[in-house]
Amino acid sequence: MKNLKIKIILGTTRKNRFSDKTSKWVLEEAKKKDWQVELLDLRDYPMPFYDEPVSPAYVKEGNYANEMVRTWAKKIDEADAYIIITPEYNHGPSAVLKNAMDHVYSEWNNKPVAFVSHGASAGGSRAVEQLRTIAIELQMAPIRVGVHIPFFWTQVDDKGNLKTEQYQETLQNLFTQLTWWAKALKAARKG
Repeated sequence: MKNLKIKIILGTTRKNRFSDKTSKWVLEEAKKKDWQVELLDLRDYPMPFYDEPVSPAYVKEGNYANEMVRTWAKKIDEADAYIIITPEYNHGPSAVLKNAMDHVYSEWNNKPVAFVSHGASAGGSRAVEQLRTIAIELQMAPIRVGVHIPFFWTQVDDKGNLKTEQYQETLQNLFTQLTWWAKALKAARKG
């Protein structure tokens, strides 16, 4: 069960996105674990808006119509668990993240997902609330602990780096829960 494969998904493609700071921190901390970690930036997976005639739940063995979706599906399928870095836009997740989640189905199934978010006063928690519901529909297991960074524009030092001290313990708790669920669900998928 060592070397769990964890994919960190950067859930926005905006210019000057704050998620770059958040994902850098999460990635650096995740690399300290006994995990194989990879950052998946949605900028590298420019998928069309979802308009397939058949639900991805009925696609067999990753045989999606769009080549970029097939590439994305392979990356998602490799993972034992996910950490999604998400902003909150208008009390919800980014459209590009929702679109990426909608394009594939079985590749997400029976795997845990954790969320690290940022936003205004609620720290992105409203986006995460919606993402948890989406994750359940994709037969994923969203874990309880999440990192929510409120008023994110105030959470940087004079060099523009994310101030992480107050979130460090919560991130480690997130990692602990994600590891437990990833091991349990990996064993169940094999059994």
